Amino acid sequence: MSAATDSLAREAAPGGSRRLILETAARLLRSGGYHQTTLREIAEAVGIRKASLYHHFASKEEIVEAVVNDGVRFVHDAVVAALVDTRGTTPRQRLEAAITAHLTALHGQRDYTTASFRVFTFGATPVPDSVRAARRAYEDVWRGLIAELQTAGALPPERSPDLMRYMILGAMNGSIDWFRPGRFVIADVAQEFASLVLAD
Repeated sequence: MSAATDSLAREAAPGGSRRLILETAARLLRSGGYHQTTLREIAEAVGIRKASLYHHFASKEEIVEAVVNDGVRFVHDAVVAALVDTRGTTPRQRLEAAITAHLTALHGQRDYTTASFRVFTFGATPVPDSVRAARRAYEDVWRGLIAELQTAGALPPERSPDLMRYMILGAMNGSIDWFRPGRFVIADVAQEFASLVLAD
């Protein structure tokens, strides 16, 4: 049986919902990190036997990989959709839309996104290629947007695109530590961040 066929077989197998397992694992990984979260703990929280996890996932590493990739994917898809929706608008509107989408997905899927930050290192196991690829693909979205801003004259051409990308992503992802609904409004934060980036 090929790896792809084996994965599909686990997807359809009994023993608890695959999505419920991932949601539970994301919550536990968010609070406990990679080393503190065990397969037994995940199974008990789901309400199934540990052996039942293997109907869906081959190992703890496979569960963690799926959680991390989902965390990146939720944000990636939201930002890409926002940029599609704002084609033809001003550079500032597109930047604000991208920041708003990132923050909305980041905090709307907080278990997954926080877990994806906390467990980027997989203990003694090398970070899976799929995780690195997912992160590079999302960074490419921002590379493209920053290049677009510089071409449009919204950002000075002499600014380092890499440093700008690190700054924007770092600021947005850092909001995991301080953003609380009721204290801040995502649209207001996005507007402020855009103003800081564009310095207008």
